[in-house]
Amino acid sequence: MGLRPTEYIDLHCHLLPGLDDGPQQLAQAVEMARQAVADGIHYVLATPHHLDRRYQNTGLVVERAVAELQAELKRQQIPLTVFAGQEVHLRDDLATALPHLLGIDVGRRYLLLELPHEQVPNYVAQVIFELLQQGTTPVIAHPERNAQIMAQPERLYDLVQQGCLAQLTAGSLVGQFGRAVKSTALELVECGLVQVIASDAHLMARRGFMMRAGYQALARLDSTNPASFAVNARLLLNGDPVVLGEVLRPNQRRKFWLF
Repeated sequence: MGLRPTEYIDLHCHLLPGLDDGPQQLAQAVEMARQAVADGIHYVLATPHHLDRRYQNTGLVVERAVAELQAELKRQQIPLTVFAGQEVHLRDDLATALPHLLGIDVGRRYLLLELPHEQVPNYVAQVIFELLQQGTTPVIAHPERNAQIMAQPERLYDLVQQGCLAQLTAGSLVGQFGRAVKSTALELVECGLVQVIASDAHLMARRGFMMRAGYQALARLDSTNPASFAVNARLLLNGDPVVLGEVLRPNQRRKFWLF
C-alpha cells in the first residue's frame, strides 16, 4: 500500500452505525466518513467496542456492518476504504477467545487491546504472554488516558518491554482530553513508548478525528515522527513487522516542552 504524506491510516475509529457509542444512524456514519476524508484519512479500521461491560460485537456483525457502510460510501462517491476490526476489552481469559476476534490485520498478528480506564490489572502480563504465545501482539489503545499509566507511565514501559505496542489518540497530543492527558501523551512519545496515532473518533460533535493536528504535533516534537508513525500504521494494517526505535523508561526520558 503506497501512501502520500497526507493520506492517513486511522487504526482506531468508532464509525459503524448502531454498534456502540459511535454514530447511531447510517447518515451520521456517512457524515463522519466525509469528515475523515477532509482530515486527510483515506483508510479506516472500524473498531467497535467488544467484550466490555456494554458491547458484544462479533466479527460477523462487524464485517456485515463494514460491507453495508462501504457500499453506501461507494454510492455517495466518498473515497474512504473501511476495514473490519474490534477494540477488544481486556479480560483474564482473552487468549481463549482469540480465534474469534478481529485483529488490526487480517492475519491477527496485531490486536487492538483496551485496558480498563482506571487501572492496569495485575493479570495483564499473563494475558499478554498468552497472546504472544499464539503469535498475536497486543496494541494498547490510548494508554495516555489510563489513570494508572498517567500516574505511573513506567507501567506502559513494562508492557512494551514485554512485547506490546501502543496507540496514542491523536487528539491527546493537542489537549482534547485536558492538560494532564496531553502531558502524558507527549511524555510517551518522547520515550518511544507509542508507535502509532489514531483518532478514536466517535461522533463529530463529541469527538472528531484530529489526525492532521496530531501529526503536526508529532512533527513539532521531532521532524521524523510523522513519517515513522505513518509507516507503522501501514505495517500494522498489513500485518508486517514493526521495528521499535529507542525506548526509554519515563524517568530516563529526554526533556520535552509543552506547546
